[in-house]
Amino acid sequence: MKPEPANRKRLKALRRGALAEYRAALSLLLKGYRIVAFRYRTKLGEIDIIARKGNLVACVEVKARRSLEDSVFAVSDFAQRRIRAASDLWLAKQRDSAALSIRYDIISVAPWRWPVHLPGAF
Repeated sequence: MKPEPANRKRLKALRRGALAEYRAALSLLLKGYRIVAFRYRTKLGEIDIIARKGNLVACVEVKARRSLEDSVFAVSDFAQRRIRAASDLWLAKQRDSAALSIRYDIISVAPWRWPVHLPGAF
């Protein structure tokens, strides 16, 4: 079997990641969350999903990995700092920011399994 070119591998990984994010968003919607931002990008970092349930804001990092453990370990300290920095910028733009609680979650999306939500993962 011939190895795939690098750009084809990258495209495949991007598609897999986008599908994982949509599956994660669907699982949050079914839990009663409202998606307020999807792929929120700033110069300081990116948040895959920002979801809200009442006054709780969940900043969610989505990881498509083979196992739950792989997903958790894939969110490095550096990534956590970037997500927190991006969430600070998002929060500053909210009119009701003083009333909001913020939480950082991970959703692990494994092949052929329902997404696993880890609230308060970091």
